[in-house]
Amino acid sequence: MKIGCHLPMFGPVGTREGLLTFARRMENLGYHSLWASDHVVIPYRIRSRYPYSVAGRFPLEADVAFLEPLTTLALVAGVTERVLLGTTILVLPHRNPVLAAKMAATLDHLSGGRVVLGVGVGWMREEIELLGGNYDRRGAWSDEAIAVMRACWRDARTAHRGEFFSFDDVGVFPKPVRGDIPILVGGHTPRALRRVVERGDGWHAAFISPPALGEDIARLREECARQKRPFDQLTISVRAGLSLRSAPLGSDRKPLQGSRDQIIADLTAYRDLGVGTILLETRYRDLQEILATYESFAHDILPRL
Repeated sequence: MKIGCHLPMFGPVGTREGLLTFARRMENLGYHSLWASDHVVIPYRIRSRYPYSVAGRFPLEADVAFLEPLTTLALVAGVTERVLLGTTILVLPHRNPVLAAKMAATLDHLSGGRVVLGVGVGWMREEIELLGGNYDRRGAWSDEAIAVMRACWRDARTAHRGEFFSFDDVGVFPKPVRGDIPILVGGHTPRALRRVVERGDGWHAAFISPPALGEDIARLREECARQKRPFDQLTISVRAGLSLRSAPLGSDRKPLQGSRDQIIADLTAYRDLGVGTILLETRYRDLQEILATYESFAHDILPRL
């Protein structure tokens, strides 16, 4: 199982110095990949429910700096050589798919073929509608957007006719180094899992315990059988919070929280379910604290996996 890290791209640690220091250190420590999240704006009033907390409240305030992901990854690409560069996740309705395909292919070209796109339909109505998207039809829009992006990467003369996008032959160059860019589809709803099987190279789950993940993987297997796609064609990655501090016992403890042995047990459970990549995310209050957390993980836990 490969281990990646979320970049420090929020608040006071989201600076040029912070990103460059972090990216170089994580590559030297042997981490497999570096990942960036996606929000263009944070409204001061959010009525949409955040799906990854019990309270449903988005954890960042509107006046917190939140770097744009593809721009951030371009900076990181320039000071690294080996780590994969991923999005967790790129919200498809935020960008025209031709523009998104061009930006991703450019990043892939300049990084030597290291890009992996985690994509999803998004959850925040206010942000999607501000950027011109139709929130209620964002699923169908995103399905077609993925098809447009694949065509931009694949075809010498790219053309498309669809419900949301129609255009005659255009050249979209450069192409990705490998001729395509892996797309990991995010989300846990039945429609999201169908999209994984229909459109994706893998599934990118977020903030989910091993037991709940096992239930979703069973549903994903059923969807593969329904669509007659081999399950082993899909990769599985999980984004999870990391805390090396003491944690409560029992059901209140979150995965990857607590002692070294507790975290290793959680990672083993994810691995046994077939997870290929774990993306770690820790608190973003202080750069030195972040570096110390990932260094401790690399020295004390990574060698035991």
